[in-house]
Amino acid sequence: MIIEPGMVGEKTHVVQETDTARMGGGATLPPVFSTPRMISLMEQTAHSVVLPHLQEGQTSVGMSVNIRHLGATPVGVEVRFRAELLEVDGRRLRFKVEAWDPVEKIGEGEHERFIIDKDRFEARLDKKRQQLNSTIQER
Repeated sequence: MIIEPGMVGEKTHVVQETDTARMGGGATLPPVFSTPRMISLMEQTAHSVVLPHLQEGQTSVGMSVNIRHLGATPVGVEVRFRAELLEVDGRRLRFKVEAWDPVEKIGEGEHERFIIDKDRFEARLDKKRQQLNSTIQER
């Protein structure tokens, strides 16, 4: 299948204690849905849009996010995520991403992903691991 602008995906997620700012950043933060967790779920939603359309041996990885967290959401509330593919430029994909709780829009922005060949990616990662091991051994 062809990957083209206009493709849309949606997911829902019920906010858990482990998703909160307090859990990720310490007791001084409120027990509300954290920005990093919201962004992670936005990325997952965007990935799910294209995943069924990728060729064997391909996947997509995130490469940029420009997100605004607009509202606080407490534990136990369901959040709905939506990702719309806006642009395809070779292997670069640009998405509009949004999130809502039952009361209001809580997040919006843009997210870019890149289609990669898994084997080539793993080969580069292995090479980097070897370089890192060499650097550690030299110390």
